[in-house]
Formats: sequence, structure tokens, C-alpha cells
Amino acid sequence: MTGGISLSPAKAALNTNSGSPALGSSSAPVTIIEFGDYQCPFCQKWNHDTKPLIEKNYVETGKVKLVFIDLPIIGSDSPKVHASSYCADDQGLYWKYHDFLYDNQGNENDGWARGEKLKQLAANLPGLDLQKFNQCVDSGKYDGRVSDNRNTALKSGASSTPTFIVIGPDKSGTMISGAQPYSVFQSVIDEKLKS
Repeated sequence: MTGGISLSPAKAALNTNSGSPALGSSSAPVTIIEFGDYQCPFCQKWNHDTKPLIEKNYVETGKVKLVFIDLPIIGSDSPKVHASSYCADDQGLYWKYHDFLYDNQGNENDGWARGEKLKQLAANLPGLDLQKFNQCVDSGKYDGRVSDNRNTALKSGASSTPTFIVIGPDKSGTMISGAQPYSVFQSVIDEKLKS
């Protein structure tokens, strides 16, 4: 227990190859794996409050890379919105689209991430070729990838969103549950950088 937050050892041998492209240097000594759902309000809170500070202080300095692994557990629309992120990745826009989804998140299961509404939302993302994006979404091209990522997340011990595993250079992992503040991540990251 650190400051009322439960931190636990975690399985660090995870296959993250089918998750998001890494945000940050591939040679960064610390990896943060986020298991999240684009319909999760606490994931949105973390993306807005904590992620920018981690990017500024750790990702941009080459100390940390961030990988997002889909854990679509909030309703029937979640798998499709997750698959759409890889359609944006086909155009080199994964992280831009990732942040865009959280910036425009509706309420849980209110239909904002469903079919035509999702396409209408994506039409507002600068630089996205909407025709290619829509064809990709309609094709179901990435549905299996999202399902595989969900299984990876569940096997890791993640049962809610957001859940994080911070892996140090020694390959030891620490699991952090919930949209914890920057100070919790700072403490764990700094400890990992010393290992």
C-alpha cells in the first residue's frame, strides 16, 4: 500500500505486439501498459489529467514508453470503437485518434461509439481519410485483434479499467488500478528507473 493506493507485483511477460504502437522511444527503460476502454470515464480522466504529465516528464525525455491494450468491457459498442483505433493507425494517426476519442467521449453506452455516430465523430479528426477509415471500420479487419487484446488484458490480471502495469528495466512489473494521480505514477516510475 502506497498512499492508500494498492500497488501489486504484476506479470511482466506480456505480449504487447498487438496493442497500440508505442508512444515514446522503443528503447525507453520503463514501459507503461494501460488496459483501457474508450467508453470508460475514469480512463478519460487519466488520459486528460495524468497522461500529459507522464508524456512531458518521462515519454518526451526517453525514459518511458506507453502502450495501450484494449480492454473493451463497457457495453456492446466498445469492441468496435477499439477496432476503429487501428483503422486510424493504418493512416499513422493512432495516438491522435486515441486522444480525440477521449476528448469527445459520450456517456457509457449512450450510443456515441456506435456505427454511424462513430464515423460522424471521426469525420472531425484532422488528417483522417474518412473513406478509407469507414471502409476499414465496416470490414471488421481489426475485430480479432481487439478480442486478442482483451484476452491478453484479462490474463494479465486486469479486471477493470483503467489498469496499468509499469515494467522496469529488470522486467519486474507493478500493477496500478484506477485513474490514479500523477504522483502515484511518478513514484513507481522513479523506483523502476533505479532498478
